[in-house]
Amino acid sequence: MSTLTHSEFSFPGQKAVYHGKVRDVYTLENDLLVMVASDRISAFDVVLPKGIPHKGQVLNQMAEHFLTATADIVPNWRMASPDPVVTVGHRAEAYKVEMVIRGYLSGHAARTYATGERMLCGVRMPEGLRESDPFPEALITPTTKEALGAHDEDISREDILARGVVSEAEYLQLEAYTRALFARGQEMAAKQGLILVDTKYEFGRLPSGQIVLIDEIHTPDSSRYFLAEGYAERQEAGAPQKQLSKEFVRQFLIAHGFQGKEGQVIPTLTDEWAASVSERYIELFELVTGKPFVAADRTDIPGRIQSNVERFLSSVKHG
Repeated sequence: MSTLTHSEFSFPGQKAVYHGKVRDVYTLENDLLVMVASDRISAFDVVLPKGIPHKGQVLNQMAEHFLTATADIVPNWRMASPDPVVTVGHRAEAYKVEMVIRGYLSGHAARTYATGERMLCGVRMPEGLRESDPFPEALITPTTKEALGAHDEDISREDILARGVVSEAEYLQLEAYTRALFARGQEMAAKQGLILVDTKYEFGRLPSGQIVLIDEIHTPDSSRYFLAEGYAERQEAGAPQKQLSKEFVRQFLIAHGFQGKEGQVIPTLTDEWAASVSERYIELFELVTGKPFVAADRTDIPGRIQSNVERFLSSVKHG
């Protein structure tokens, strides 16, 4: 099945293009951005050499769902989605920090905890927790936002302020937005029978100085979900939680000896593996949003995108 793993578009008014790990971002005149969600998948900050069918559409439409549902908490960059894998919005200067928030001991936090370490990003994790237990209060554990090919690094609030990455007033606002967005995300997840375990948010500043939410939120690329049904029973039994996130991709790679470290080789990724990952992404979309997934026509993905974006830009210009 065809996938979009690379894009080289030429849109009207285009000034630059940036190819990220998963998204390709086209900068246009008038401070507009066209963000194309590819079918690439990354893990351990490495882009894997196999595209995942429908992944870009899942991420883009899930982001659209949540950006619309949280616009009353914090304004966001999005204007419209003229194609199933495209969002057009306002260009913002991104803060060089990702706001990670954790409601449960899972993923990176659990791996750190298992070593006996109790400090994560300058925040102390309480004693006596088992993997997948809730924290008494959600922890904000930021990371640096590094360029493509570089690993994002854990960082504390103190280091962020000491390095001048963000001013104190702005950082406190980012923390407040992060907690409010996470609370809304957990509330929306609960209505769908899910637990939003942890996630990350990225923010930017418009030329006017206004802080806006950028990128995407509450998708399986940025978030971890547990199934709420049976959660307590699984914890009581010491059994692993049923996860809906990208963690299953990480676990597959770990089991095959790859964690993105120097000298390690990415295992062979088959079409069957890609199809199984695609099914998990679609399942998550439907569970999280409560909407059926309607696959877009994939006959000519680049042609479809070019046409839809040009039509939208023309409508904006003449609107």
